[in-house]
Amino acid sequence: MHDLAAGVKTFQQEVFPAKAPLFAGLAGRHRPTTLFISCSDARVVPELITHSEPGELFVIRTVGNLVPAHAPGGDGVASGIEYAVEVLGVTGIVVCGHSGCGAMTALADGHEMTALPMTAGWLRHAEAARPDTAPEGAEPDGDADQVAAWVRRNVIAQLANLATHPSVARALRRHAVSLHGWVYDIATGTVEELDPASGRPEPVAP
Repeated sequence: MHDLAAGVKTFQQEVFPAKAPLFAGLAGRHRPTTLFISCSDARVVPELITHSEPGELFVIRTVGNLVPAHAPGGDGVASGIEYAVEVLGVTGIVVCGHSGCGAMTALADGHEMTALPMTAGWLRHAEAARPDTAPEGAEPDGDADQVAAWVRRNVIAQLANLATHPSVARALRRHAVSLHGWVYDIATGTVEELDPASGRPEPVAP
């Protein structure tokens, strides 16, 4: 906690004064353009990866960047998606996986999850990323790294789940929102966009 308190002091003394006009405007305005769904992994920082200013991204972070398919009753993830699309009017949604994902490693390696029942239950939302259930073409060609393959298949599976949410489905029919699947490589800083049909990655283009 000492490091966090020191960080707050630095923010208040150095960062905030330099961006005071930005924060003054944001105090009464919240209009992000993009919903960014990423993993909770501490090494993945959406604003840093995308070089975004405060107020530009509406961020949802979950273990494994998982997006449960729409279901009656909803949950915190569903609420965030609905709010971003219906109220904030985001025009883009990114689901971003990353290299070395612990959730995907656990699934790829078949880790024993008895001691983590909540995590095991949550990871069921990645079932569609299993090699025997993933859509044809979802696995990138020549990818020998099983965790990397899981990461990519999982991003595609979560895009499919995302499209089941009524707010997203309506926005897609109106061509009011676009969906994007990204994979971020921690070691190199590379960000690739996946083709939802083929699973093939391409560098993210500006």
